[in-house]
This record gives sequence, C-alpha cells and structure tokens, in this order.
Amino acid sequence: MRIHHLNCGSLRTIAPVGGESTAAEDGGPGERAAVSRCLLVETDTDGLILVDSGLGTADVRQPEQSLGAEWIAHVQPVLDPEETALRQLVRLGYAPGDVRHIVLTHLHRDHTGGLPDFPHARVHLHPEEYRTVTDPAAAHHRHTLDRFMPAHRAHGPLLTPADADPGAEWFGFPGVTRPRGLGCELLVVPLPGHSAGHAGVAVRDADGRWLLHAGDAYMYHGEIAHTPPREHPVFEPVQRGAQIDPASRTTTRDRLRALHRDHADQVTVFSAHDPWEFAGR
Repeated sequence: MRIHHLNCGSLRTIAPVGGESTAAEDGGPGERAAVSRCLLVETDTDGLILVDSGLGTADVRQPEQSLGAEWIAHVQPVLDPEETALRQLVRLGYAPGDVRHIVLTHLHRDHTGGLPDFPHARVHLHPEEYRTVTDPAAAHHRHTLDRFMPAHRAHGPLLTPADADPGAEWFGFPGVTRPRGLGCELLVVPLPGHSAGHAGVAVRDADGRWLLHAGDAYMYHGEIAHTPPREHPVFEPVQRGAQIDPASRTTTRDRLRALHRDHADQVTVFSAHDPWEFAGR
C-alpha cells in the first residue's frame, strides 16, 4: 500500500499555535496553523481508502450553512478549496469515484466534511459511534447527532459499523474491530473519551510499520511524548470543550503514551490536528 498524508483543513483559531517552549522537541520556534490530518491509502484490492475526510468542497463554498456560523466564528477555518481531499486526490491523478471506502475516527464536523464529495463510498465507524448516531435511545445520541452536521449526511452516507473480532487486541488495546469488506490490513482501535465511539485507525504501510491515526484522542504531541504529559495552552481548552468523557480520554492518552514509549520502533502515532507532527511526517 502507498499512504499519503493530507491536510484537509487548516484551522486558525486553534492557531496560531505557538509552543510554550522553543525547544526542537516542542515544535521549534514560531507558530503554525492547526491541521485536519487525513490519510489517503492506495490499495490493490480495495481501491482508495480515506481515513477521515476533513473539510469538504461544500464547506468551502457555503461555510456557515454547512459547518454552522458559531463553529466558523470560533475555529476560523482557512476554507481553501485546494485543501479538500477531493482536490488533493484529483491532483494525484485520481477521480472521486476511486474512493471506495472512508474510515472515520469519529463524527465531528471537521472530520466528516468531505463525505458528500464521495457519496458512493462506504463509511466505516467504530460500532459504538455507529450505534450512538443511529439509535435514539443511546445515551449520547443527541450530542453525537448535533455534531454530525446535516449538510454532511444529507446525501445518506453508507454508514457501516466495523466488525467486532472477539478477543482481538492490537499492542494491548482491546476491542479492535475491522472495517467490513476490506481486504487490506487496516484496523479500527477503540480510543474512547473524545466522542461516544471515538477510535483510532491503524494501517500497516509498505515497509511493515504500523501508522496509528489517533484522531482527537490527543491534540498536541507533548501529551504523549513528554513525562509528565505536556499540555498545550491553546489546544487543551479545545479538547476539554469537545470531550464527552474526561476520565476515559485521560486513560486513552496514557495508553497512547505507553504505546509511543514502548513500541516506537513498530508504530508511529499521530493526532488529527497537531501541525508539528504533520510537518514531521
């Protein structure tokens, strides 16, 4: 497989994101805009797979209608059409129909905006995120549905829960699921706390190394790379405002810290929004 790392939506309110330190391990001096990191995975058997979809073309054309005026005012996305996944894959020589599968970490608007650009793709979710958004009796149904924007689901996306694999683990993470119908080595790894069914997406690259897109399980590399965890003064309030279960998110972060510490030779962990991680890809 060949894997492309895409920024599908620069976010200016989380940015300019200046580190508390100018040390190289903290991202170095200066400031960067936060990113919306997605993966484009080329496979021989499953066509193109997107991991998260960032902001889409309709978000750029009609941002307040598609994303919501309050969110736009708070986050101030750059809204550059050239950053959309659609434009980026076309520049790589592909057509929108080549994207047959989209695997989401969760259903927040900065991760789902590209769904309408690929209306025929099957959209894979962790089973708990799927249950929460489709079952009105689920504990966090309204919270989840409110963040899955009507403009991103008006086309009727083919939401599909990943298949459970009883007893399956991945580097000690239990409850790992597999996207239905995919033949490539790609896993949905539960990383609870940020949303009801928040998950990471693990994919093995051509060299046999695992990449873990951890979504919004953390937002700043200092949270997993430093002891004690180093929170960012701009990212942390954003995380606190978005998370659904603070205790679970802290537990998830600590497990990712252990993964980064103990298995860095086998796994590269990265989050959706950290611009320094993206620059160092």
